Amino acid sequence: MGKLKIIFQIKKVSKSFGGVKAINQVSFQVQEKKIIGLIGPNGAGKTTLFNLISGFLKSDEGHIYFQDRDITNLKPHKICQLGIGRTFQVVRPLSTLTVLENIITAALLRHNNYKEAKEYAIYIAQITGLTNELNKIAGGIPIAGKKRVGFAQALATGAKLLLLDEVAGGLNSTEVDKFLNIIRKISIEGLTIIMVEHVMKAVMNVANQILVLDHGELIAQGKPEEVINNEKVIKAYLGNQYKF
Repeated sequence: MGKLKIIFQIKKVSKSFGGVKAINQVSFQVQEKKIIGLIGPNGAGKTTLFNLISGFLKSDEGHIYFQDRDITNLKPHKICQLGIGRTFQVVRPLSTLTVLENIITAALLRHNNYKEAKEYAIYIAQITGLTNELNKIAGGIPIAGKKRVGFAQALATGAKLLLLDEVAGGLNSTEVDKFLNIIRKISIEGLTIIMVEHVMKAVMNVANQILVLDHGELIAQGKPEEVINNEKVIKAYLGNQYKF
């Protein structure tokens, strides 16, 4: 079995807001087909980092590479076209459209033909467990369903790298387990995933590697079992009560 390629790299990326360093000289790399957990306390810079990667914010310094291409400060639609999809912490589907229509809008990025986009959207709905919800108005379904719609839209863009921002937040234990199974499945099929998550059960059980941010700095990275025993991580985020 050949060595997995590096699909994504960040090199010494920084971002400040009014003199406060939200991201400070962060560097890491991600192998293809891996699931990476990005954790840390509130205000650590996790969503800011996602916004930098996906083009919603411009970095002050450093570089971001995807499939050996420098994508630093490209526009969001360009980054999406290159193969990076993302979900958002606050889920906002196109509320007056059906679930199927929401997924079709994303599928049209890769499929110019509406019929093909619809077929692909139905396929994505099957993967994400939305088959029974397709004709429902997206604005009227529960939060778990809306999260799945956002997840399905990110998948439907044909992404090679998915940025998942708290997809398990607000879900019950059964819903979390279903999401984890979907994430494992799409990873096996070839996607690379970076997930921001506060639900420790979710991230520790599914991730191959954990990155820990605190006050904009990467304070630890490694396998889940290594990170939870790291004194810096225990002090900054997990506390002594956490057991893997």
